[in-house]
Amino acid sequence: MSTLQLIWLAVIQGLTEFLPVSSSGHLILFAKFTSFPDQGVAVDIALHIGSLFAVLIYFHKTVWNMLAGVFKNKLMPGFSDSGNRLAYLILIASIPALCAGFALRNYGMEWLRNPKIIGWTILLYGLLLYVADRYGKVTRTTSDLKIKDALFIGLAQCLALIPGTSRSGVTITIARFLGVNRSEAAKFSMLLSVPTILAAGALECFRLFRGGNPSEILWAGDAALYSFAASIVVIFVMLKWLQKSTYLPFVIYRLALGIALILYSYEIF
Repeated sequence: MSTLQLIWLAVIQGLTEFLPVSSSGHLILFAKFTSFPDQGVAVDIALHIGSLFAVLIYFHKTVWNMLAGVFKNKLMPGFSDSGNRLAYLILIASIPALCAGFALRNYGMEWLRNPKIIGWTILLYGLLLYVADRYGKVTRTTSDLKIKDALFIGLAQCLALIPGTSRSGVTITIARFLGVNRSEAAKFSMLLSVPTILAAGALECFRLFRGGNPSEILWAGDAALYSFAASIVVIFVMLKWLQKSTYLPFVIYRLALGIALILYSYEIF
């Protein structure tokens, strides 16, 4: 794997992880529509780990408040403390996807990495995002979320195991249906990525070091570093954008890409 390929993948990851357009789908499509070989799941996860560190750095004050709240309450839920409350809402929302990912880890899901499935998921979930963003209220923030809201968002995150769905896209969609405003929905979605990526990253790191393939480890490390740089820029730009704008440009992009992939996959053109 070349450095050029890793840089391209990192830019794609940074641009698509936090935009509701599916980073995993784009990473798969990059290999299928270029001369580069498929980078595999290990590099995909390393790219997501880079995005994870970008979230931790950008939201370091929020993350610190969450940790302080948890330890202040001796690891027990205490919803009167804002940091503790948000931490446990994130944890509750993470449980469904963590369980689903753990249950499916030994089942081959490579058959999902094809343009036909990605095309349909990008298209259909793009339409769903439009409905949620167009008709959802903007009256709530993360401080208004209840346990049942966190569970709804967490259950939706399980759908992101299917490439093209977009983890950020589907969680933002449900948050918008629940009336959470755009920037707060994006923020909650980004923080929600932390436990899931940490779990997947830990398992993959264990596999890499157990396998003892130095080149694969180096590729993964470089991928995470490049992805971090791209991701932190995108987080900053996106949250600024959502203070005044809607998700409509991303919906249009998803619809166009989804239709193009479907036409290609069914050999219509």
